Amino acid sequence: MAVNIILPPSSLSLWNTKKLIYSTQIRFRIMSLASKSQPQSVASSAVYQVPGLDSHEMDSTADKTFERYLSNTAKRNGKGVSIFWFRNDLRVLDNEALFKAWVSSQAVLPVYCIDPRLFQTTYYFGFPKTGALRAQFINECLADLKKNLMKKGLNLLIQHGKPEDILPSLTKAFGAHTVYAHKETCSEELQVERSVARGLRQVVLSTAQGNSSRSSSTHSPKLQLIWGSTLYHLDDIPFSVGSLPDVYTQFRKSVEAKCTIRGCIRLPTSLGPPPSVDDWGIIPSVEQLGLHSEKVVKGMRFLGGETAALSRVTEYFWNKDLLKIYKETRNEMLGPDYSTKFSPWLASGSLSPRFMYEEVKRYEKERQANDSTYWVLFELIWRDYFRFISIKYGNSLFHLGGPRKVEKRWHQDQKMFETWRNGCTGYPLIDANMKELSASGFMSNRGRQIVCSFLVRDMGIDWRMGAEWFETCLLDYDPCSNYGNWTYGAGVGNDPREDRYFSIPKQAKTYDPDGEHVAFWVPELLPLPKEKRNFPGKSYIEQVVPLKFGSSNKHHSQRSKYGGRHSGLGNR
Repeated sequence: MAVNIILPPSSLSLWNTKKLIYSTQIRFRIMSLASKSQPQSVASSAVYQVPGLDSHEMDSTADKTFERYLSNTAKRNGKGVSIFWFRNDLRVLDNEALFKAWVSSQAVLPVYCIDPRLFQTTYYFGFPKTGALRAQFINECLADLKKNLMKKGLNLLIQHGKPEDILPSLTKAFGAHTVYAHKETCSEELQVERSVARGLRQVVLSTAQGNSSRSSSTHSPKLQLIWGSTLYHLDDIPFSVGSLPDVYTQFRKSVEAKCTIRGCIRLPTSLGPPPSVDDWGIIPSVEQLGLHSEKVVKGMRFLGGETAALSRVTEYFWNKDLLKIYKETRNEMLGPDYSTKFSPWLASGSLSPRFMYEEVKRYEKERQANDSTYWVLFELIWRDYFRFISIKYGNSLFHLGGPRKVEKRWHQDQKMFETWRNGCTGYPLIDANMKELSASGFMSNRGRQIVCSFLVRDMGIDWRMGAEWFETCLLDYDPCSNYGNWTYGAGVGNDPREDRYFSIPKQAKTYDPDGEHVAFWVPELLPLPKEKRNFPGKSYIEQVVPLKFGSSNKHHSQRSKYGGRHSGLGNR
């Protein structure tokens, strides 16, 4: 009889196979950070909560962190009402745009718009733009944000609709002089910014001048966009975006040598009062968003929100003291602590990369500095790089040929794609990783590289199908990292090493030598000897395609289930 074991250290969630996500990191550097505290054998039905603290411990951790970032000198010198438009920055700590909204006004109205376009379909292949697991995670982020804002004397107005319709209406209703928000970089988000700015220009507000109410002038509210999503500020990097190096190492060495990371923004004890609001709105359920709610029954269950994010940093860095071995363990694949697991909170903006930097430096000062502590920052710089690359190359990140306009042969065989998506390829390492993605909305950095390579190089399938599927499913989805990583993985990005092939046999022997990961996610492999779990032969389902290089199993024919049809990508 199967028994579900709930383990507090972290948790994956089982997701509908139609909602598999994945952001491949051939440099898939969205922070899958590691630790050796994993059990060597994990119960096949375990659920891990991430972070593994109870609600009281998390609230206490967040409150103490907020206290360390209080400012006794911040002064307010503005008048009237400002609106703060929350986007992918669902936090209070180190939120520069929120701080500027407070400074420039006598009252701040925080707003989040539930944009129906986020629940439509992807551009090329019609997958859901937001799957149920990420929707639930964002809902938790919003609930936590509302709670933390209320502690600061504010609240969060939840509005349903397009920002370009809602924000101009609110500025008129409240007489707000400015809408503050964080700047985004990709085309859909930029189009929304342009539409909001256009809508605000059509709003006419009256401003009384002097003591006479009859003496007045008119003006339109402004949209003030603030850069705040990266470790290094856009204005501080030592080159224009157009001349950004096409090789990451050149970028990294240059910013490390020439740039200084700005400090976190410190906030006053209170950000209140907000303007008077009759109805602050409610956070919708996943079902109200048109999705089917999914319960996590296996793997890691991530808790949304800034409180959880700050708690995970404390847990991983300080309570478990895992930062010092991150580089050694980051390529593992099973359990909550082989890596930091910060990426979902970074993507939602619940966690500031500058706060992470300051915590790493504090750890290095109070405990130790080594390659592992540096490597967390190395990964954050990768994240910055993809954000800046998205400005330089624009929509080419989403095109078949990528930034370099590479011409390759691809196919879009739906039946073959579904074997990959559903974890039924006949290769345990691929299937386990895809089932993990389906169950939790998360996959290890190593797993992302492997499944990407298999889809585009062994199956020959259009990389955009994989990228859009990840867009649906990943908790840590953001367009810059997701599509930047997929273009790398497909050999169409700005990486000079164009043709990266990940050998499944080699990867399995190196990173899952005892088959613990595949046995956890493909439980029918558990009874097999450890050395057979990744190479089960006829004990497992038939392989859908032969590998481009080598054989995964000398005992198992590489004959394709689809009659050998395989559109190779070619060696270059």
